[in-house]
Amino acid sequence: MWLLSTDRAELHHFISPDAVEEGYAILSHVWDPQEQSFKDIRKLQKRCALTGQNPRDLASEKVKRCCEVAEQYNYKWVWIDSCCIDKTSSAELSEAINSMFRYYSLSLVCFVYMADVTISRLPSSFYESRWHTRGWTLQELIAPQTTYFLYSDWTLLGTKYNVAEALEEITRVPSSLLLGSTRLTDYSVAQRMSWAANRKTTRVEDEAYCLFGLLDVNMPTLYGEGRRAFERLQEEILKQSPDTTVFGWGELVPMDLLVNAASLTDAPRNKGGWQGLFAPSASAFTLSGNLVYGLPFTPGSDARNVLDDGVSLTPAGVYCSIPY
Repeated sequence: MWLLSTDRAELHHFISPDAVEEGYAILSHVWDPQEQSFKDIRKLQKRCALTGQNPRDLASEKVKRCCEVAEQYNYKWVWIDSCCIDKTSSAELSEAINSMFRYYSLSLVCFVYMADVTISRLPSSFYESRWHTRGWTLQELIAPQTTYFLYSDWTLLGTKYNVAEALEEITRVPSSLLLGSTRLTDYSVAQRMSWAANRKTTRVEDEAYCLFGLLDVNMPTLYGEGRRAFERLQEEILKQSPDTTVFGWGELVPMDLLVNAASLTDAPRNKGGWQGLFAPSASAFTLSGNLVYGLPFTPGSDARNVLDDGVSLTPAGVYCSIPY
């Protein structure tokens, strides 16, 4: 991974997050139209090596202020996604996307920069911040152990512990998870998907890619595949998890319709017709926040002793055993 030195905003390469002996800070933010890139920082670094100037003084306002704040908190290194990934290398980009949840979880602190939040407009500006609506910031909310929220002027708004209840109200992510009293694995696939249901990404593929860490999935990134990315994500989930709540998406069907099989033709359907077994996007899990996964149960047996055969993908579709 590449990290910026906080005193000079110069890029340095480390084999892995574990190789950073002093540890590192990390930034969470909503991208601006003209973010400073990896290439921009490298050019600036080379130019300043000739002139003797400090690259940090000439960096963009966001990069400069982030480095300054991290240095004030005594961190030597900081990671910023916009300029610490060489996006000209598809291999490096794919590795970074698959490792991003780990980057955030291993950071010593995450600084959340909320460019649209001011102290004069609290609490409304915090509740209405775009940061809560972006796909990538979901894992950036959950993964770090320590998080500091910053106002638009880079001063401290509060910690994740201070605002956990407000964050749950805004994002639907349980405060118990944010505070560390529960683990991500305590929540079903459908529940985790539901947290992303109302979030947006600039590229359609990122609707799937931004969920890799939350769902413990690793798979190649293929920009240009469109909504096929979200289908592949669900396929990967099925390959490594018995959690069948991945199928628990869409509109709710009234219980009386389920009891009377003959009336299933009256059940609500997707406006675009039947979509198949896989959800088209995370938005399909909007109503799945209370769907939990339990061990399979056979009448007259002890559910704790029942082995789950799971499901498997075949050329014809999905194969699974359904109790009757």
